Amino acid sequence: MWIRSSGFGVAAMFAALSTVAMVACADAGKSYGEDQAALAAQSKKNDAKVQLGPRPFYLVEGMDEGPLKAQLQKCENGPFRRTDFSIGHRGGALLFPEHTDVAYRGGARMGAGIVECDVTFTKDGELVCRHSECDLHTTTNIVATELNSKCTVPWTGPGQNPAPKCCTSDLTLAEFKTLEGKMDASNPNATTAEGYLGGTASWRTDLYTGRANVLSLKESIQLNEELGVKHTPELKGAENQDRINTIFGGQTKYAQKMIDELKAADVDPKDVWAQSFNEDDILYWIKNEPAFGKQAVYLDSIDPTANPPIPRQSLDELKTLKSQGVQIIAPPMWALLAVNSANEVVPSEYAADIKKAGLHIIAWTFERADLRQGASKAGWYYQFDPQGRAIKKDSDMYKALDVIARQVGILGIFSDWPATVTYYANCMGLK
Repeated sequence: MWIRSSGFGVAAMFAALSTVAMVACADAGKSYGEDQAALAAQSKKNDAKVQLGPRPFYLVEGMDEGPLKAQLQKCENGPFRRTDFSIGHRGGALLFPEHTDVAYRGGARMGAGIVECDVTFTKDGELVCRHSECDLHTTTNIVATELNSKCTVPWTGPGQNPAPKCCTSDLTLAEFKTLEGKMDASNPNATTAEGYLGGTASWRTDLYTGRANVLSLKESIQLNEELGVKHTPELKGAENQDRINTIFGGQTKYAQKMIDELKAADVDPKDVWAQSFNEDDILYWIKNEPAFGKQAVYLDSIDPTANPPIPRQSLDELKTLKSQGVQIIAPPMWALLAVNSANEVVPSEYAADIKKAGLHIIAWTFERADLRQGASKAGWYYQFDPQGRAIKKDSDMYKALDVIARQVGILGIFSDWPATVTYYANCMGLK
């Protein structure tokens, strides 16, 4: 936990000057001690709220017998505390509608020490929490409301071409706030707007839709502070840069507005990991907001499946990032792992190069794939094991987490269900 300076050390230097100064110092010391006690009590209170639910225990029980399973089983009676190693990806998006109040509360309750808001913008220049500027048609109920008519491409019927596209920048903040969050999914062949809102994957659920409120960045900051968790806002790009230029007057002003929201809420920069896939955003924060730039996270967009493929950073490129002041890089978890000839999960060469460059690592995203049939069927996040030679079932995800935590040595990992990571971090004594 980060403790703000109390000024006690300065008072102590003058304690011998007079009785008045000594009394003042004693009072300051009492205040400092009381502050520490209050912070400790608050931390204990927050930890008491951590509730992992049955999933981590289910996964551990399903592991093959061995040292890792035995070690994880030793922790089954807790107690469990909140940990910064466990980062709530969009809150807790495995079961809760992403970037909503219920998702953020769920992530914090599952022990995430840090909770993410992906930051995009409205027509009137307000910052809101959505994974992308134009995902409202799949992440909210907008097509079944009167606001459908304001969408860039409104929903009109089954199988339409072009497909619906509803953007935060189509709406004012007041209009955005009338929407209800839902699981990210759609049924393009539905004959009604309500039917289009379906399509949720079988390994997720719609049980927690119905009162999921969408949030502005300001509201998410307030909620995180209320819940006692730290912040990792991610500045998202726009589908059309002209919208950012028109609304904010340029990218740097957009990047500055996100930091200004945190400063206005008096958030300690040590409690913030500002993120972006845009290198220019990171370098801007390092130069112009160094208190926040120190922990800025450069999100790595490596993607061999893209068209054209996006390659990994070379060692020289990684060293250049470090020389520019970047301290933390965040690749997808699969880029940090490999499978050796003995069918064991091991660190990748890329992970080794990142460490050689002197960069710290945050990884994404755990619990964002259906592993019930192993890595071979799990898709993008487990492409380090395309044949499923090491990751054969859902419980094997802890093999990957163990390597990425202990051998790669990451600072933390985003998770759609933070409880699985919280359980591991508590067992392994990670902070």
